[in-house]
Amino acid sequence: MNDLIAQDENEAGSGTRIATNLRTLLILEILGRSDAALSPTEINRELGLPKQSIHRLCTTLVEQGFLVYETDGKKLRPARRLRAMASGILHASRVHIARHQILQDVAATVGETVNFVVPEEAGMSYKDRVETDWPFRVQLPIGTHVPFHCTASGKTFMSTLSPGARKVMVDSIPLEPCTPNTITDREKLLAELKQIARQGYALDREEFMEGMVAIAVPVRDRQNRFMAALAFHGPTVRLNVDNMLERKSVLVEAAGRLTQTLTED
Repeated sequence: MNDLIAQDENEAGSGTRIATNLRTLLILEILGRSDAALSPTEINRELGLPKQSIHRLCTTLVEQGFLVYETDGKKLRPARRLRAMASGILHASRVHIARHQILQDVAATVGETVNFVVPEEAGMSYKDRVETDWPFRVQLPIGTHVPFHCTASGKTFMSTLSPGARKVMVDSIPLEPCTPNTITDREKLLAELKQIARQGYALDREEFMEGMVAIAVPVRDRQNRFMAALAFHGPTVRLNVDNMLERKSVLVEAAGRLTQTLTED
């Protein structure tokens, strides 16, 4: 503890003006604004802390589960604990209420279950949903993780990655067949993701679950970065590709409203 106090006193004498209790928060803020992983040196370009301090703070955040190093061992990105904290803050705020209301509006219009889905290490995670009133429905509870490669939300997310990052991800995940319609060929999946990026929406044609289809669009922040997928799904006895596409504009309009709601000051 005495060593840490001495370090802080040395930093104060060197002209550093950032309060000690703000430094880790500013590191997390800088990473949160970035659309790419950053090294401690890159983070420190905005902070100007002594080299020893920035590395010490980053190491602590990694050890405590807030940050994780990329496979190259040099660059940092948010880890599960930080993402859970961010999700919890949004859930507890008025933003969660407004978001859920938008999902309710979409569900009332399309007549099917509507989902708000975000990417996590284990797959796409359902964070919010509004169930259809139909007695026959496909239930995927909040907290459920579904694969990236065979769901409308997962393919929507992957399509927003750069072509290089898209290929790295497709090469790194197991393309396990969930149904006879699951795309398990990596080149075919990459071609579909390229098409999704052009058209702005993704379809699940019974690729994840037989008898279920879905459509999803991206929800982006004000810097045009992916935040979540907005989707609806239903059984094939009620839904098909044509009538999903007829309702696509409802999702697109709602995604724009979510951007405004989730990123307002």
